[in-house]
Amino acid sequence: MGYLIFWGVVFVVALIAELASMQLVSIWFAVGAAGAFGAAMVHWGFAAQLLIFVLISVVLLLITRPLLAKFRVGRELRSNADLNIGEQAVVIETVDAAHGTGRVRLKGVDWMAVSETGSVIPVNTVVTVMRVEGSKLFVYDAGSDENSAVRET
Repeated sequence: MGYLIFWGVVFVVALIAELASMQLVSIWFAVGAAGAFGAAMVHWGFAAQLLIFVLISVVLLLITRPLLAKFRVGRELRSNADLNIGEQAVVIETVDAAHGTGRVRLKGVDWMAVSETGSVIPVNTVVTVMRVEGSKLFVYDAGSDENSAVRET
C-alpha cells in the first residue's frame, strides 16, 4: 500500500509540475510513475517498480524529445531594438570611450552609444547603428575613416 501512495504522489507532483510549466519537463516522469504505480498494484518489488519508472521515463524522453525539437518554434526572439541596426542616428554627446561618454538620438529616442571602432565621434555627427547590446548602441562613423585617412597622409 505504501508504494501505491508513493508512486501516486510522484505522478501527481510530476503532472502538476508539467501543467504549471507547459514546457515538457516532467511529463515523462508522470508516465513513468504511472507505470511504476501499475507494477505496485500487482505487488512487484520496489526494485522492479523503480526500474520500470526509470526505463519508461528515459525511453520516452529519448524518443519524444528529438521529435518535439523538430516542431518547436525557434528560440531566438528579436527585439524591436534590433530593428535599429543599419539606421542613422545623430550624436548628441561626444562618443568617447576614454571619458565614458556617448549618446545618440535615434528616431526621437536618446541612447547610450559606443564607437564600433573606438574612435571619438563629435556632436552632430551622423552615425550608423551597427549592433545593439541591451540599451547601448554600437555606432560607426563612416566619416571618421575618411578623416583618419586624410590625417595619416
